[in-house]
Amino acid sequence: MNLFKSIILSIVVSILFLACESDYYPKPNGFNRIDLPKHEYIALPDSFPYSFEYSTHAKILPDSIYIKDRYWIALFYPEFVAEVHITYKSLNNNRDSLRSNIEDSYKLTSKHQIKASSIQETILMTPSGKKVSLAELKGDVPSQFQFYTTDSTEHFLRGALYFRTATENDSLAPVIEYVKKDIIHSLNTLEWD
Repeated sequence: MNLFKSIILSIVVSILFLACESDYYPKPNGFNRIDLPKHEYIALPDSFPYSFEYSTHAKILPDSIYIKDRYWIALFYPEFVAEVHITYKSLNNNRDSLRSNIEDSYKLTSKHQIKASSIQETILMTPSGKKVSLAELKGDVPSQFQFYTTDSTEHFLRGALYFRTATENDSLAPVIEYVKKDIIHSLNTLEWD
């Protein structure tokens, strides 16, 4: 009987000893590792009626929407398959045009209410005194972050973040926050030309 106890005790001690040596940490299936690059910025080319700094990890593409304007662009992040669509409208001191563009911005954001679990709107004051209306959308929505800003007389700029992927938004959360920080930086450096 003592031999049997000695063998069992040896096995248990061996298992405990071997289990303590491993640095193995199991990870749930399906979670990708996302390495986010350092935030770095460059100036937008001076061929637009607006200027700002944008991420060096993004490429400027002409907007691909069918109703496009030459000042509409997409900041494309190839690593994340993400785009920030930027639309610009000249107001020409027309109050009706201003009102119409603001209403369109709210309509475009509200189209996501069907799938959004929440839409949080805030106002950002930039260092140069511009007010920016931000909308952060939660849930399974195609656009997670939208904004618009205007000087109320000449310029109106609107933007929306989109991902060309079927990945769930909760898995994209670190990338959404990364691109959101880039958007905020661009807005804080925005100037009208």
